[in-house]
Amino acid sequence: MFDAATKESRTRKIKVVIGMCTFRRASLMQTLESVALQTGLGEVECCVIIADNDETKSALPLVEQAQTAHPMRLHYVHAPAFNISVARNALLETAQLLGADFLAIIDDDETATADWLRHLLDEIETTKADAVVGTITAVYRPDTAAWLQKARPHDTAPVIQRDGRILTGYCGNVMLRLGSPFLQGHQFNPALGLTGGEDDLFFRTMVRAGGRIVYAPEAVVLEEVPEARESLRYLLLRKFRAGQTHGLITQPDRGRMGGVIHLTKAASKAAVLLGWAGLNVFRPEQRMKALLRASLHAGVCSHLLGKKTLELYKS
Repeated sequence: MFDAATKESRTRKIKVVIGMCTFRRASLMQTLESVALQTGLGEVECCVIIADNDETKSALPLVEQAQTAHPMRLHYVHAPAFNISVARNALLETAQLLGADFLAIIDDDETATADWLRHLLDEIETTKADAVVGTITAVYRPDTAAWLQKARPHDTAPVIQRDGRILTGYCGNVMLRLGSPFLQGHQFNPALGLTGGEDDLFFRTMVRAGGRIVYAPEAVVLEEVPEARESLRYLLLRKFRAGQTHGLITQPDRGRMGGVIHLTKAASKAAVLLGWAGLNVFRPEQRMKALLRASLHAGVCSHLLGKKTLELYKS
């Protein structure tokens, strides 16, 4: 927490920039409203950057409208290309130009809980980590199938290794220490801007260089799940693409023989999981979990066999 003694001991205010990329989403207004309601920040200086990935500047009127009542300064940046990596790099560049100490990133279809930013900041200040990720909690429609709400495949939290390390992160709920030596000159790869996985590669590269990611479980953002994203087809495609990205990112660590072994293991796991899904035909939650894991391993095989990566964000 940032108590009075802590504030007085600082020679200057901490400057935090909250960044969000957007592409033709009216939900951006709800995201901005939730950011305006952040609590417990004391004298921390905050502003917001909106990187508009639409060539028509469709978000500009929304930002101008929001600025009239928003307690934080809003900076609009036009980052057209229909490529999420271009927009994310615009956030990084603008935050650095503004002299920020930290950049917190939230998606334009999410809303932040009132103490979201404080928990991220507390954790990164306490641990001196290079990045901290929070929790993304899905909000389902009232008539969403009960088994899907129980399985919660849309929730996001980091995978923590047995030794406590976190090897990668995500941009839906993260704070970056902009002064970290492991982030200098580091950008999101535009080649993955249509396929997805650009955030996975960004954070894995940072960790390989010596950077450290920590987890702030109480830093929660909420993400409403539209009906179209509840379908098994959507979930399978998303997992398949994640597997392709995983194969791409981990391939340099394995070499040729390692790649063959990895392919064999991934194919075997996919086959076993498909069999398990068949055995759970009357247990939808377990069946879906098995199918999603099988799709992930199938995606790994797809990359290792040289197949084209799915472009999930192509118009």
